Amino acid sequence: MSSGAQPLNVNRNVLRELVAGLSDGIILLDPEGEISWANNAALQMHRVSGVEELGSDAAGYRQAFTLRYRNNHLLEEGQYPIERLLKGEAVDEVTVEISPASGLDLVWVHTVRSLVISDAGARPDVLALIIRDETPLFEAEERFERAFNANPAPGLICRLDDLRFIRVNQGFVEMTNFTKEEVIGNTVGELGLFANCDTGEDALAKLAEGRLIRQREALIPLPDGSDRLVIIAGEPIAVGEEPCMLFTFADLDARRKAQNALRQSEERFSKSFRLSPAPAAISRLDDFVFTEVNDAFVQLSGYRLEDVIGKTAGELHLWGDTAARRVMERKLLDNMPLRDEAMRMTQKDGSLADCLVSAERVEISDQQCVIWSVQDVTERRRSEAELVEAIESVMADTSWFSRSIVDRLATVRQVSNGKVPSAQILDLSDREREILALICRGQSDAEMSETLHLSRNTIRNHVASLYAKIGINRRSAAVIWARERGFTGISAVSKGKKSR
Repeated sequence: MSSGAQPLNVNRNVLRELVAGLSDGIILLDPEGEISWANNAALQMHRVSGVEELGSDAAGYRQAFTLRYRNNHLLEEGQYPIERLLKGEAVDEVTVEISPASGLDLVWVHTVRSLVISDAGARPDVLALIIRDETPLFEAEERFERAFNANPAPGLICRLDDLRFIRVNQGFVEMTNFTKEEVIGNTVGELGLFANCDTGEDALAKLAEGRLIRQREALIPLPDGSDRLVIIAGEPIAVGEEPCMLFTFADLDARRKAQNALRQSEERFSKSFRLSPAPAAISRLDDFVFTEVNDAFVQLSGYRLEDVIGKTAGELHLWGDTAARRVMERKLLDNMPLRDEAMRMTQKDGSLADCLVSAERVEISDQQCVIWSVQDVTERRRSEAELVEAIESVMADTSWFSRSIVDRLATVRQVSNGKVPSAQILDLSDREREILALICRGQSDAEMSETLHLSRNTIRNHVASLYAKIGINRRSAAVIWARERGFTGISAVSKGKKSR
């Protein structure tokens, strides 16, 4: 401006026209302190319809509205921005919560600054308060704070300028057992957030640049010296217009413990499987290919480990009875476990071994398998055969044995041959021996009723009881059973008649 140019006088009407349509609120004061004018934005921010409702001056404004700082501290007399402006102080971006004096439950958030417009003589001609309504922003931040604190998923927020944590929610406290005081104010490095992470350097580089940190696994150090396996991710956000990073966590420690327990269980199973003295094998269910056999199985079959793994029992011709093998495999496919199935194993050198085979479906490493248990009974069967042969030789001439000894030898022979033993003559009651004797004579129920002077129903009950005890279900079988034991029944009937 040239030295001869005259300064422009402030035209208040023109000024009001300029600011009336602004989105910021404008309140104009005279140098004497009276509120002379306010635009519509300022009136709406104060929830009033006319300038007179703002109060005629600074004192009236203080009576109409209550102001607090964001820390909930009340502004005393002389601290209101309008009062500071009148005292000649510069007001620079002061954020306050404002409520009408008649309703303190209503709260808005304003950011206020001052502007002084001087006339040509450099005297203050117009004092202005410029107000920006921050209520939606702070309401959104409050909603975020509530959601952040209430979220059960662990979370942390750090500032980007110094990487210090400014927020921690209850989820993180419960996951780590840190207190909030132990986290707030510490840096990402001090907490060791990426100290035990394979991609920790990459994460820290992205954090320094304020970029998105995608999910990655890390071990977080805990206060007790242990650590916790988590998935961590970071997302840039603004908190109070300050650039920050929001860290969220997914707790994987339960999965790690489960994996460790599974690994330990598999190790115990593997050791017990290998060291078991009983021959055992594992095959896949879908094709019955052997995947593992123990040393006892190798010793019994005569095959080497590498001869068995990857082959089926059919390919090895392990079981002599192909049809029986297929029946076993069909049962397992139908989820029917096998218990002591008698099979004969063909060993590598061509010799045979009598076995009892048990098998059941199991799941190993998410795959359906079959675990086989084999019991070698060759020597036992040989001993049993020799015992039967000896008994039969002795029983060839039983003239010098008592009947009870003969019955016991017959029982031993039946057990050795795999037959289920039944009751013997000495196990029968007198009445049951009478009934058996009359059956051997060929009498019907009616004839036995007449002979024994009992009702037919009673006879039928005795017959049924006899059948159940000796394990037969028809008269001819009862006759054979009695003859095999040398029972004629004469003495039994005679004894019964004498007792009557």
